[in-house]
Amino acid sequence: MRRLFGSVRARATLGATLVVAVALVAAGAAVLLSLKSNLTGEAGTRAERSARAVASELAAGTPYGKLSGLDGDDGPVQVLAENKRLVAASEDLEKISGTDSDRVKPQSPTAPREDDDDHSDDHEETLEPGEIAGESTFSNGSATIDGDTADYRFAAVEVETRDRGRLKVYAGAPLAAEHGATQTALTVMLIGFPLLLGVVAGVTWLVTRRALRPVEGIRSEMAAITASQDLARRVPEPQTHDEVARLARTTNETLAALETSVERQRRFVADASHELRSPIASLRTQLEVAAAHPELLDLDGAVEDTVRLQRLAADLLLLARLDAGERPSDAKVDLAGLAREEAEGRTGVTVDAAQVNVAGSRGQLGRVLANLLDNAQRHARSAVAVSVRREGELAVVGVADDGDGVPEADRERIFERFVRLDAARSRDDGGAGLGLAIARDVAVRHGGTLTAGQGPAGGALFELRLPLS
Repeated sequence: MRRLFGSVRARATLGATLVVAVALVAAGAAVLLSLKSNLTGEAGTRAERSARAVASELAAGTPYGKLSGLDGDDGPVQVLAENKRLVAASEDLEKISGTDSDRVKPQSPTAPREDDDDHSDDHEETLEPGEIAGESTFSNGSATIDGDTADYRFAAVEVETRDRGRLKVYAGAPLAAEHGATQTALTVMLIGFPLLLGVVAGVTWLVTRRALRPVEGIRSEMAAITASQDLARRVPEPQTHDEVARLARTTNETLAALETSVERQRRFVADASHELRSPIASLRTQLEVAAAHPELLDLDGAVEDTVRLQRLAADLLLLARLDAGERPSDAKVDLAGLAREEAEGRTGVTVDAAQVNVAGSRGQLGRVLANLLDNAQRHARSAVAVSVRREGELAVVGVADDGDGVPEADRERIFERFVRLDAARSRDDGGAGLGLAIARDVAVRHGGTLTAGQGPAGGALFELRLPLS
């Protein structure tokens, strides 16, 4: 059963069919009850009309034998005296039930009373001679007239006569129309409902299959992408504006982001390997020369290569943590104090800082300032200026130098990993090309931005903007 209804199409078809089935059953039951109630009410009205016609003749003093309603054409009629004695009945009446008396032949005045607890006369309506009761009572029963048995709706009307006391007239109207209409409606429902449910199930199945056909295309293409590991492929996007089309577009956006991330990771690994190869090879060469000729050992160069290798490894580790989604802490950081701390001991660096606090990691933000200062000192002629100020709801840290500046075409490219501009190609002078990339990644993860522009002295100006705490 679970396998049978394992698809969305099957579950949607089953759900729609069940809902329609419940609605049809409820509506059919309401129609049948309403139809039966209306037809029964009409039969009761006809029975009451016949009973009152006979009661009117009795009130006028018409003898039992001359009552016009006893011919049996309109239905069975009984006239009962106060002691429930049958005093008149329809011609050819052979059997009756549902009234106060099951007799079909009139009884003598001395006949015993028929006790019936269900029809007590404790609350009889007071009537004047010749007056007919205003209320009627109704009951269901059956009668056999001239060999034909049928169900009837009986109406009972009381009348006060001048010479025969109080009489009760029972008249019946056939329920054949009610039974026939109800049976016909039930038959139509039993035949029509299954056909309608079949149509609903078929239409739902076809519509659902058509609606989910693009989903199967998306699934098969995703399976092919997974098997081929070709992230350049994209899933088909249907020419619609529904949820499936939005799913396809979102899937393609996810594939594009994944392709970019994988390509970036590949370039990162390749560039990191290239950057690590140079200091490791240099250090190995120096150690091999020192092993063969100790007097030729360049100790300063070996230490410099080791420090460079250590810094590069630290940068790569930090980038790996940032790529893994490491979130900064929510500690309160004083940017002015941090800027003075990072500028301390650096030649030619001036600080103009106002008290501004932000939330984040003091260590990561300090790394951003250190990288920006290292970059500025590397390209400055003589001076580097650091400023900390507040602009609205943002804290702004500016690092400007008096160097040659950054060409406008390269102001975004310099934030890419392992990128060096022509003036900084030397690994000894320009570093590994990771400082600015790390600074921007940290700024973004703190909810801020890092941009490059032109400073007041004509050099480069880097501005870090962070939301205030």
